[in-house]
Order: sequence, then structure tokens, then C-alpha cells
Amino acid sequence: MTLKKTCEEFLTYIQNVRTLSENTVTAYKEDFIHLLQTVGADTEIEKISLEDLRTCIASLSKSHHKVTSINRFIAAVRGLFAYCKRFGYTSSNISLELKTLKASKHLPKFMTQAEVDEMCLAPVKKELLWEKRDRAIFEMFYSSGCRVSELASLKFSDFVSDFESAVVTGKGRKDRRVYFSKDARIALKEYLLDRKTRFPQSEKNGSAYVPNIFINQKGGVLSTEGIRFIVTKYSGIEGTNHHITPHAFRHTFATSMLNNGADIRVVQEMLGHSSISTTQRYTHVTTEHLKKVYNQAFPHAEKKD
Repeated sequence: MTLKKTCEEFLTYIQNVRTLSENTVTAYKEDFIHLLQTVGADTEIEKISLEDLRTCIASLSKSHHKVTSINRFIAAVRGLFAYCKRFGYTSSNISLELKTLKASKHLPKFMTQAEVDEMCLAPVKKELLWEKRDRAIFEMFYSSGCRVSELASLKFSDFVSDFESAVVTGKGRKDRRVYFSKDARIALKEYLLDRKTRFPQSEKNGSAYVPNIFINQKGGVLSTEGIRFIVTKYSGIEGTNHHITPHAFRHTFATSMLNNGADIRVVQEMLGHSSISTTQRYTHVTTEHLKKVYNQAFPHAEKKD
């Protein structure tokens, strides 16, 4: 079995059997391209050595790839060779000898309440793209903790009455319910009225019905890349001049929930985290924030010049 054939089979397996997220499958594809280019697509999987794999890792390091990218490559290779061992393509799993690199811990970046308010009002003040749609996107991001892919995939059929909550499909194709604040619901309803005026054909029973909640300025489905562009536009020089990503809304949602006394298990469920350790990152954020406030406010606290 050649390396190329094995990679193709493994990608089909993780997508259709293990149902890993589209982003994970895409990332593994990129990792395998590097593996194929370095080792050789027609190399027999059984003939690949530990040194071959270490050469791949070394070349990534020399190309100044981030530690997280290198560790993801190692994870992809480990998954591939575990698959090969399980189905008898190799007699041993040489990837078990690979060591991941130690990465520095970065706390999730979140916005202050003032920054959230500024961002949510930016579409009204700046009028850069589509005011009502963009404000609805920001308000819904903040009040639900949705990932960008989850928000882009939202359809009318996902909501309960009056848009109070919706079911989204997250990583691993796991469904969960998310909730929307009063401000988010008001912004969404105003956008949907505006959408109906602009693109009546996109409404139900129309000739070009679009079931997705968010559409682009041509009336088609708004992609994840489109949402990222919108967030970048409003947080850039023309907008708040405080660059953020869509994920910053998710970080801010989690931090706000914990700061206001929400149980960590509840936050875990609302974010769709499979492991509590992922959610615990936000407890570190709140701790660091409290320390910062203390040092700034208390007279005898340590202050940095």
C-alpha cells in the first residue's frame, strides 16, 4: 500500500466514519501534502522509517512553522499510522516514538464589555457593509458563543419560536442548543425584515429560496469566509481599529458567563466542549483579569512602571 493511497483512505475514514469536523479533515489534508512531498507519494507505507518522519518535522521547523502547526502534523501522522497498524498495513506503529513539542500557553483573548458594545454598534455608526445583517451577526455571536461555522450554517428550521434558541451542529457533528439574548433577537428580526425587502425571492416559496439565516449582498448563502471578512472589516482601521476574530466573541461569551457565576459544567455544555479541561482555560482568564484589576486598584499591590 503506497503512502498516497493510505492517506486518501484514512481521510475518507476520519470524515465518514469518525465524523471529524471539516476543519480537522482539511488540516490533515494539508499535513499529508507535506508528508507526501517529503517522503514520496509512491513510497510503500511499510518502508517509511522513523527518521523519515523526523525529517518531515525538522523541515517544518526550518520553515518557521508554529509549534501548534507542527504538533498538529504529528497528531495527523500518529492517527495515520495507528490506522495502518489496526488494519494490517504496517506491522508496527513507528509514530509512537514521535515527541510533541512543548508549546507556550496562551490565554484566550477576549473583549471587555465596552469593546463588545463598540463592536456591536460599529455597523450602525460606520455603515461599511450591510448594517442590520452585520449587527445581528455580532449580537448573535456574543450572546450564544457559536463558532463561525455554526453561525454560518444556521437555518430557519434550527430555531424555536421567536428565535430564543437554536440547535447547532458543532465539532464531531454533535448537536447542542444555544441561546440568544433579547438584543440579539431584536437585531435578528430587524435584519430579517430588511432581508425580505432586499431579496423577496430568497424567502420561503420564492424561486431562489435560501434556508440559511445569513446571506451575502447578492442574496446567496454567507460563507464562513464571508463572516470572517465582515468581522475583520469592522474591527479594522475603518471600524473600531481593534482587530479581533470571530472566535474572540466565543472567548468573550465564555469569560462573561464564568465572571457572572455560571457553573463551569454549564459553560462546557453551552460551548460544546467535549473535555472540561478546554473550558477551564477560561477560569485562568478570569483569574488573570482579577489579578490585573487588583494590582491596578489596590494601593499596596504590585504595580509595574
